[in-house]
Amino acid sequence: MDEASRSPTVTLADDALLGLLLPFWQLVIAAVVLVVVVLSVVRLARRGPSRMGTALLVTAAAIITLAVVGVLLS
Repeated sequence: MDEASRSPTVTLADDALLGLLLPFWQLVIAAVVLVVVVLSVVRLARRGPSRMGTALLVTAAAIITLAVVGVLLS
């Protein structure tokens, strides 16, 4: 089908449908990320306090680094 023969009404309808589905997919992605994070924290906690402490230090360093880079680039 040629792009010139496609009516603008169909394009608007396509955009509206995607606009309705977008929040749903964001919720699905957020739920999957939350499940993975919870499972990884449980697994890490079972390994013991020394690994948990190291993981917290690495996570804190990553958060601080991302914050500094964000401030410097803004």
